[in-house]
Amino acid sequence: MPTFNTQQLEEITRRILEGAGASAEEAQTVAVELAGANLVGHDSHGIMRLKQYVDYIEQKHIRPGAPVKLDVDTPTLAVLDGGGNFGQVVATKALQIATTRARVAGSCTVLCRECNHIGRLGSYTYQAALQGFFTVMAVNAPGPGGVVPWGGLDRKLGTNPISMAAPWNDEAIVLDMTTSATAEGKVRVALQKGESIPDGWVIDNAGNPTNNPADLYGDPDKGIAPGAILPLGGPLGFKGYGMSVMLDIVCGILSGAGIARTDVPPGTNGVWMYLIDVEKLMSAEQYATVMDQYVDYIKSSRKIPGVDEILMPGEIELRRQAERRRDGIAIPDLTWQQTLDQATRVGATLDGI
Repeated sequence: MPTFNTQQLEEITRRILEGAGASAEEAQTVAVELAGANLVGHDSHGIMRLKQYVDYIEQKHIRPGAPVKLDVDTPTLAVLDGGGNFGQVVATKALQIATTRARVAGSCTVLCRECNHIGRLGSYTYQAALQGFFTVMAVNAPGPGGVVPWGGLDRKLGTNPISMAAPWNDEAIVLDMTTSATAEGKVRVALQKGESIPDGWVIDNAGNPTNNPADLYGDPDKGIAPGAILPLGGPLGFKGYGMSVMLDIVCGILSGAGIARTDVPPGTNGVWMYLIDVEKLMSAEQYATVMDQYVDYIKSSRKIPGVDEILMPGEIELRRQAERRRDGIAIPDLTWQQTLDQATRVGATLDGI
């Protein structure tokens, strides 16, 4: 597997997306998000997505250059219409609006519609937390999803992820999770690596448990229908299902992005973002003191055999980030070949990277 640093992955992404029709600014915004996902170990949201994005641009599912419009504009509530542009472009603008307004008013909610796949949620909530905001962010899939409802066999829901982040000294505690048993991208990574997937992630089209990632996608040439991802929670999957439904309501219905639509491009996201300025509630010093006490309290728990340390949410990503900055980011051979294919497809040269 070839190994790269973050700057190289950004440059590869930027050249390919510019070749596909994105502006330099749009391509750079997306490049930072994809390379950043690879850096922290979330390869499912890294440069593996380039083929998907180039396909979507060609099919006009992503519309580079589309203006991002502010449809609802109040001091503490905004709704953005992305016009079908890259999700990362729309979400980045939403974050800028939310941080600016929450700094003044104490909190701000921003909803987004008509934007494509926004990438890794934890990136945006992490950025906001570093600026002193407690942040909640979630997305839904307004169109056909890949997740069954609790007790169902048919795809009715998206993976509907949610992220929450809180400032923690010079870093942040970051929760970033799907309300399904896994993100679709993680299944795709396993498929590209030729690996099996864990129990409880996926069922085939007949509802049988499977460890074969290919069962999620089916095989149209052989008449094999796709399977589906299960809700988060295993035997308590009704909890993940219930949360997914509520996120459909806020991200889909309240944003205007919609639910159960058949007229939206694949990859479309509805977005909910909510920020609270911590220093409107207490001093930074008081907050830091209480947070340190809380983290120490959690980490002081006795540990089960085989566990060396209790980590806070997001702490594993910070360690992967340090490791990959030191050792480089290994890209699976199939992902790299697909990346080279996209460069050829759009006439982009990767010389000198």
